[in-house]
Amino acid sequence: MGTFESCQNISKYLLANDDKAARDELIKLLNDRHSIEQEYNKLINHLIRETGLYQYMDSEDSVWEDRFAIEAFKVDGGYDQLITLHREQSFILKQLINGENIVVSAPTSFGKSFIIDAFIAIKKPQNVVIIVPTIALTDETRRRICKKFSDQYKIITTSEASLAKKNILIFPQERALNYIDTLKNIDILIIDEFYKVSSNFGDDRAASLYKAIVELSAIAKQKYFLAPNIKSINNSSITQDMEFIDKLDFNTVVLEEYKIYNEISSEEEKSERLVELIKDNFDKSKTIVYTNSHTEIKKVALSFVDKLSPTAIPLLKDFSEWLKYNFSAGWVLPFLIERGVGIHTGQMHRAISQLQIKLFEEDNGLKTILSTSSIIEGVNTSAENVVIWKSKIGNSPLNSFTYKNIIGRGGRMFKYFVGKVYLFDKPPQDESNQLEIEFPEKLLGSYDETTMPEELSNEQKSKNDSIRNAIIKEIKIENYKKVFDGHLLQTVDMQLALNIIKSLRTEEYWNGFAYFLSDNPNDWSRLLYKVIELT
Repeated sequence: MGTFESCQNISKYLLANDDKAARDELIKLLNDRHSIEQEYNKLINHLIRETGLYQYMDSEDSVWEDRFAIEAFKVDGGYDQLITLHREQSFILKQLINGENIVVSAPTSFGKSFIIDAFIAIKKPQNVVIIVPTIALTDETRRRICKKFSDQYKIITTSEASLAKKNILIFPQERALNYIDTLKNIDILIIDEFYKVSSNFGDDRAASLYKAIVELSAIAKQKYFLAPNIKSINNSSITQDMEFIDKLDFNTVVLEEYKIYNEISSEEEKSERLVELIKDNFDKSKTIVYTNSHTEIKKVALSFVDKLSPTAIPLLKDFSEWLKYNFSAGWVLPFLIERGVGIHTGQMHRAISQLQIKLFEEDNGLKTILSTSSIIEGVNTSAENVVIWKSKIGNSPLNSFTYKNIIGRGGRMFKYFVGKVYLFDKPPQDESNQLEIEFPEKLLGSYDETTMPEELSNEQKSKNDSIRNAIIKEIKIENYKKVFDGHLLQTVDMQLALNIIKSLRTEEYWNGFAYFLSDNPNDWSRLLYKVIELT
């Protein structure tokens, strides 16, 4: 289809008020022009403006009305850098500047970080708290914020740093609890990956996130919560004063799916097709290969080592030799690195994972990343191609929410207008995800009669009093207040805390804590096994 015919189709969609179809068609047209390095014309720039993707516009070849739109949607993104927002980013930023409390659900490629940076640059708040789910994402957010605001703010990512006049605090929820008694007020509380507050989507840390939100919200003037792929939220006390905004239909890239699983008949053929895909795209683009387990990672990795040839990229050869020298010459990773392939899992040392992501984002670096779900837990990276090797997470079927989160890594503004998703396994059925937020049972035992949440049932209130009174009986009220009200412990599981207290008081097995000071890890094992037994 020629450019004029594409523009006709886009116009038809716009006249029919089908904005999403118009944007999809437009992004495909931009991808075609980008691939042949062809400039836009006045008609294309006008259609970009009509679809709200203002940052894609070329001001050099636009009529004055369209150039005016580009300038109108420019904001200070920090460090005196003017950035152009798209229509929906601008809408959300306006809500925040007006002081609204909002929960936003938007695609991975929406550009939610730009909104945070623009808000800080424009409003210049005194104290900003940003809660992220992982240490890796803490580091990534810190680097971005430091580049833009370190001359104006003290950037805090550790638990015991002193506050300055103006502060941006960035850390996971457990560290945030340590500042509840230190911070007098918060101008804006930002919760990234907010969906993790639900035990349905999160993990065993959902209770600590819930507690952090409740306690930090009490001193926050404004709240901004972000999540991908959520269509609605149930009635919950922690969001009752917030507006839910669904922007899932506003895409800045297009995803194309290829159902490879329909074309393969054996595991051997499946492996061969994946190797072919990697070879075909090696010099053209980046690829993320998702699979469900470390066993499958190893299986695919060995296949790559066997069937892919080493590259001539000096940076990768040097990194491979460094890994062999400092870790193990028998480890599969150095041999993968030589072939332009990295591995990202939750078990891998964080520094090695970060180095690989850095190399993956270099043009002359890694071309492929093999990953478990860790790639969506704390890494803000993307690729042109996303491969779903196994449609599972561990041994369980991959749900629609996590699947969308993974394939959302496909495509990147200005680089990969169209992301390609290669399905080597059948995907889950599409579902409309509602975020169900319930009071975490682990927090029972944390409250007295003055702080008891209204939403608790009579049974929960009784259990709360039972656990609390049992802990006070063991350690006395003054120690209870010092330890739990003073947030000296990062755990929020009060029943676990009670079990530990009883065990410490009654079992001689715990004698010998000094062994933890030993330089010999074998000396730690007895007490570590006891801890594991309790949890």
